[in-house]
Amino acid sequence: MPRLLLTPGEPAGIGPDLAVRIAQHAHAAEIVAVADPALLRERAAHIGLPLQLDPVDYGAAPAPQCAGRLRIDPIPLTRPATAGRLEPDNAPYVLATLDRAVDLCRRRSADALVTGPVNKAVINQAGFAFTGHTGYLAARCESPAPVMMLTTDDGSLRVTLATVHIPLAAVPSAINDTDLAHTLDTIHTELAARFGIACPRILVAGLNPHAGENGYLGHEEIDIIGPAVEAARARGIDAVGPLPADTLFTRHHLANADVVLAMYHDQGLPVIKHLGFSRTVNVSLGLPIVRTSVDHGTALELAGTDRVDCGSLEAALKIASHMVASSHGA
Repeated sequence: MPRLLLTPGEPAGIGPDLAVRIAQHAHAAEIVAVADPALLRERAAHIGLPLQLDPVDYGAAPAPQCAGRLRIDPIPLTRPATAGRLEPDNAPYVLATLDRAVDLCRRRSADALVTGPVNKAVINQAGFAFTGHTGYLAARCESPAPVMMLTTDDGSLRVTLATVHIPLAAVPSAINDTDLAHTLDTIHTELAARFGIACPRILVAGLNPHAGENGYLGHEEIDIIGPAVEAARARGIDAVGPLPADTLFTRHHLANADVVLAMYHDQGLPVIKHLGFSRTVNVSLGLPIVRTSVDHGTALELAGTDRVDCGSLEAALKIASHMVASSHGA
């Protein structure tokens, strides 16, 4: 039975709501909220749901979560939080919850980290250089660059990214053989280790329309992507491509594939979010810990209302448990 740490993220957003709502149902895993207990109690009272917070004992074996209860590892807010109202002074609190959770996972006191949404702008406004969870966790773990993957909760589609949060104009120059080799190696290794897929088939998208159309619409496929795929195949990786992105996501191509490698954020993510939004999970491949996350933002306008959907968090907990089981050889 895994022990899953949950960091709700931005205290003014829907993260605390998600933690309260996830506690309303029993779970086979032990779920520990690394958060301010007063914040969770206040949000529970505001939305009219019962919540009992129990102290976590990291020296004891994990126990299943009972409905209406949640284990808590308390981290105090810097300032009181109001639903829907950002407060830069609470940025250190958000980072402190992540630091605590990473340290617990690294020393094996917990099995996985599941993160709620954060607001990058307000963290930077508070004076912290922060590009997002993935980069921050990699630095905290002293890890090589992880690979961002989104997966549906049933694994029917997985999409990884060669580049992440950069301007579209910067994408071509960011694609190079070294980074593609690292990305393909990480996908191959992590899908085997964390998902139990012995030799995953990776479909690699081209950058340009029609995958460059033999150089007529661009040369990145000929000069960089194609050679990177061939080099990966020589290393024993089952990579195919570059393939035109406009037909890559058809049933014909996906039928025998385990994952797609898209060249940039909006080439791959709109497809998977259209297919399974609210049950899609963000996974960091290549970290020394298991980390999953919701596929949405802080939704400040929904915080403290009855319109919060915890489907993506449920899926993130499910995928995290599956990854832990696969990592242990279950």
